[in-house]
Amino acid sequence: MASDGDGKGRVATAPGAGYGYAAYGGYQGAEERKWWPWLVPTVIVACIAVFVVEMYENNCPKHGSQLGDCVAGFLRRFSFQPLRENPLLGPSSSTLEKMGALDWNKIVHQNQGWRLISCIWLHAGLIHLVVNMLSLLFIGIRLEQQFGFVRIGAIYLLSGFGGSVLSALFLRNSYISVGASGALFGLLGSMLSELLMNWTIYSNKAAAIITLLFIIALNLAIGILPHVDNFAHIGGFATGFLLGFVLLARPQFSWMESHELPHTNQPPKYKAYQYILWVVALVLLLVGFVISLVMLFKGKNGNDGCHWCHYLNCVPTSKWKCNT
Repeated sequence: MASDGDGKGRVATAPGAGYGYAAYGGYQGAEERKWWPWLVPTVIVACIAVFVVEMYENNCPKHGSQLGDCVAGFLRRFSFQPLRENPLLGPSSSTLEKMGALDWNKIVHQNQGWRLISCIWLHAGLIHLVVNMLSLLFIGIRLEQQFGFVRIGAIYLLSGFGGSVLSALFLRNSYISVGASGALFGLLGSMLSELLMNWTIYSNKAAAIITLLFIIALNLAIGILPHVDNFAHIGGFATGFLLGFVLLARPQFSWMESHELPHTNQPPKYKAYQYILWVVALVLLLVGFVISLVMLFKGKNGNDGCHWCHYLNCVPTSKWKCNT
């Protein structure tokens, strides 16, 4: 889900995402590769370091707040904003905006397109950071073991970028937004497309698809709560889903050929349906990015062409409203 104390951030929790490929029964005849991935731990360390810088720049005791006293004052300049302002134990929204939060007006009218990337590395609070990093640890480690750091790193960054673009298109001036949720949903999306791409080599296929679809549906459903940037989730998921077809097509064959399969029984590296999915996904990905970026930098409102799409981000009920 996504939230911060001002209703101006995002955080994806991805409950159950730690099942990874182990829950799917794994590849038939495959073993875990014998190395420890380094990219995911590096990203986690980088996000923690950025959060420390956020709190250093925030300096709650110096700037104060009209909503109460700083939380954990013994941390001095690293203490948190009052809980009424940010219940996630983090900085003020002005600090997040200063450090690169997603802000439609600054992106479109002040040529600060870099915010589409910088917001991925910022977090609205300590709770936000811990939940996202645990999700990344559970999802990312296994993916990096199976497919390597280059492809998983590309999916992570491009999915985060795709989530930021869709969020800016539909939320515009309603919020500022921070967090790695779009990138995390991109990894979930790539897991789904990789499962479909390599369907024939999985054992326990039913458990694989049911488990993954349940995790995805649950997280997207949480996204319709107020103060949640579900457009970042959807944009990241869609980007990762298409990238999975492009980047994760049967990567294990090179390993299987040298460790598992007799030379005479080696299957072709790619099958016809994989080529078709690869081409279709690549075309959709490129067209989608071009159209979305052109609309964004021309100042178009995504809601103008989809009058019901705002319900994807928040569904009003008797318990809450979506415009506060």
